[in-house]
Amino acid sequence: MNPSAVDIHPEDTLLEENEERTMIDPNSKEDPKFKELIKVLIDWINDVLVEERIIVKQLEEDLYDGQVLQKLLEKLADRKLNVAEVTQSEIGQKQKLQTVLEAVHDLLRPHGWAIKWNVDSIHGKNLISILHLLVALAMHFRAPIRLPEHVSVQVVVVRKREGLLQTTHRDAFDTLFDHAPDKLSVVKKFADGVYLVLLMGLLEDYFVPLHNFYLTPESFDQKVHNVSFAFELMQDGGLKKPKARPEDVVNLDLKSTLRVLYNLFTKYKNVE
Repeated sequence: MNPSAVDIHPEDTLLEENEERTMIDPNSKEDPKFKELIKVLIDWINDVLVEERIIVKQLEEDLYDGQVLQKLLEKLADRKLNVAEVTQSEIGQKQKLQTVLEAVHDLLRPHGWAIKWNVDSIHGKNLISILHLLVALAMHFRAPIRLPEHVSVQVVVVRKREGLLQTTHRDAFDTLFDHAPDKLSVVKKFADGVYLVLLMGLLEDYFVPLHNFYLTPESFDQKVHNVSFAFELMQDGGLKKPKARPEDVVNLDLKSTLRVLYNLFTKYKNVE
């Protein structure tokens, strides 16, 4: 694709060799669901921080320095973070972000969240990273809001190769990035592979010998064995090899597990 066909600002072309930069496709910014997602999140933040007299108007400009994120996390988690209140320098802002994000990761990682943001992407005003972070926080703390489902956002990835700019498009969220709050509990049920194995037996109408898998797996390796075995049964049933890795399912990766379940649903939805 010709780079001139996309809105690329001059500063976005100042890339080092093999460096890449990601920006949202201008058309996606006008998508009603994308706009709704941003509005719902902004309203939620302002509602949580109403007593702090903080008003967020634009996510990228208001959250990049860590100040609002600090106040938001402190309010949601009911804990005080050991950070400087006001930091003007870039180094100070990034140090604050580091502390805030480490606290966020401590909360989210045990529940299987894939971390799709970092200090540089948040401070760099990467809207996709900021949205991933806010959606994760809203779902973790069971925010009393309704997030739009199946938000699909096309991003343009600009790379510099041999002095030339190359652009590619991809989906930043994937349509499987579904915000329904019951998804994590579903993921946990399938993480040890037992349900996946038994489900394949039910769908294909056969009994799976118990010596082929661990009915009560205790170790990580046993769970990976179960999920791998379930993947083999899926391929025997005519499904393509799942794109997800067994380790991702065991690690409670939301998107990987949903992909597997969606493929099963698509194939067997009409089974009596």
